[in-house]
Amino acid sequence: MEASNSRSTPAPHTGWRLRNLFAAREAGVFIALILMCVFLALTSEAFLSTRNLLNIGRQVSLIGIMAVGMTFVLISGEVDLSVGSTYALAGLVTGMLLIQQWTMLPAIAVGLLIGVGIGVLNGVLSTYGKLPSFITTLGMLSIVRGAALLITDGQPVTVNIRQGVLPDVLEQFEFIGQGYLFGQIPMQLVFFIIIAILGAIVLSLTTFGFRVYAVGGGQKAARVSGIRVFSVKVWSFIIMGTLAGLAGILSMAFLPSGQAGRTGLGLELDVIAATIVGGASLSGGEGTIPGTILGVLIIGVLRNGLVLLGISPFAQELIIGLVIIIAVAIDKWTATRRAA
Repeated sequence: MEASNSRSTPAPHTGWRLRNLFAAREAGVFIALILMCVFLALTSEAFLSTRNLLNIGRQVSLIGIMAVGMTFVLISGEVDLSVGSTYALAGLVTGMLLIQQWTMLPAIAVGLLIGVGIGVLNGVLSTYGKLPSFITTLGMLSIVRGAALLITDGQPVTVNIRQGVLPDVLEQFEFIGQGYLFGQIPMQLVFFIIIAILGAIVLSLTTFGFRVYAVGGGQKAARVSGIRVFSVKVWSFIIMGTLAGLAGILSMAFLPSGQAGRTGLGLELDVIAATIVGGASLSGGEGTIPGTILGVLIIGVLRNGLVLLGISPFAQELIIGLVIIIAVAIDKWTATRRAA
């Protein structure tokens, strides 16, 4: 009966989609980004150079890919703290398979399946298992990191010919991480753009996207409407896990080296911060992919600008931390005002 009702759920109205494409908060983030860019352009000659702008695009791409997945999770009313560990395990396993002379596509497929599997576990435990997603994914963060340490025995994984990787496979693998489209656009940025476009289409133009918003806005109302709440949340976690795995694989292709104890460490904080800065709410039901892209760019431009201005790395972490706190505070304050 539930499945039948879910099929009859009407697709979101076109006007509703357009109104939610750029909410007021996303417009505020866009203005903040423009002002930041103007300030950096006036204070640093290097900021507006094509090389620097493309470098920013490459730097934010992996966080951006994962932030797209985090948008689905946060809108559905959950959170995923295991993305950094998933990122590490997927990339390291893919690299190890290449060292075992696997061809590129099967190795990447295994890495992506690892992300899918972790997403399924997170989703099932957080829904059918009745565990808070914060606790589930916090535990999964340690479990997956421990699995990566066990598989690699704590040793670095380096993908090169000396380690046994087939020369043509190494060339293909390095291209997706280090290559350039048309000799100008970093491939990591190309992947980010494609994922962002697909994410925006799914979230704003499909019935599944409508259900994600409905579940995050009110689970009881969504369930009464015939939406399979648990299924929607599980699929949101699967999207997150898959994109975290993809980002980890691209990272391995870019370096190409990683260590289980360091790769992706603390990355979940940047991903969540970028998503929240872009307008997603920790309370669920709010957020857009365009907003997330703006949030990712805010964090990326801020980090790049602090480097160009010669700010101490220690001060940079302090400033980024303040931005995160301010973003979460704005999220809570606006939620309180709406409730009032």
